[in-house]
Amino acid sequence: MAKKIVILNGSPRKNGNTSALTAAFAKGAVEAGHQVTEFHLSGMKINGCLGCWRGGRDAEHPCSQRDDMEQIYPFYREADVVVLASPLYYWFISGFLKNAFDRLFAIAECDPNYRNPKKQSVLIMAAEGAGFEESEYWYDHLGKHIGWESLGKILCGYVTQPGDIEGKQELKDAYELGKSIQ
Repeated sequence: MAKKIVILNGSPRKNGNTSALTAAFAKGAVEAGHQVTEFHLSGMKINGCLGCWRGGRDAEHPCSQRDDMEQIYPFYREADVVVLASPLYYWFISGFLKNAFDRLFAIAECDPNYRNPKKQSVLIMAAEGAGFEESEYWYDHLGKHIGWESLGKILCGYVTQPGDIEGKQELKDAYELGKSIQ
């Protein structure tokens, strides 16, 4: 059965190494018959969460703020799989991805018990080094806390400039992970 996949790409480089990984993943997923929608968050106007607890009152517009998250919410709601993609910035995900992910709480606020929708997830990251531990810790604990099932992680180190990723095994791994989704 075809799945709906949403990629939240927190890289500021549309042609960078993180985007190369998401493109490989998406190619595999599309070839397997899935629908993939990718959002390049750096080009969107997404404010940080205000912690106002006023979300969830209007299912059509779950957050009290009106910005480009309005484009993401419908796809996120319908998604079976959420891909969190980011370069590694100071041992963590980019601010673009963190802002967008924090704002997804408005969807949980639509539930009277603040339950997040159950999803499968993937973590995709690229970095100049290889210190992914803090990001992995966050991702693993996030999944446990909100009840998501991780399908895998693609972590590609030692890529700095766009194109450095060419020929790396992680590109093949990303493609195979996308293709393996059932």
